[in-house]
Amino acid sequence: MKTRTKKWIEVLCALAVLIIVIAVPSSRRARAEEAEDSVQAIRETVMQRALQCYVIEGAYPVSLEYLEENYGLTVNTEEYKIVYTPYAENLPPEVRVIYRQRQN
Repeated sequence: MKTRTKKWIEVLCALAVLIIVIAVPSSRRARAEEAEDSVQAIRETVMQRALQCYVIEGAYPVSLEYLEENYGLTVNTEEYKIVYTPYAENLPPEVRVIYRQRQN
């Protein structure tokens, strides 16, 4: 009887380890996909606000700060870095969003 119980415990432990081995990489992958979706959404928002500025004022904004002050853009600088590169008043800026991975 004891050996049968011992075998069940071994099987359950092996199953628990297998579940952990499968779950950890898939949760990391899901977080990476979520971060990528957020990066894309932030970039699109910045571009939309820059276009809104162009339509209203006739020129693209010279800085990200201008969009924050005048067009209600808010940026979570702890999680994301936004590189805003203006070219000319009549050309859309280059916008890159970088996700800052958290250190656990």
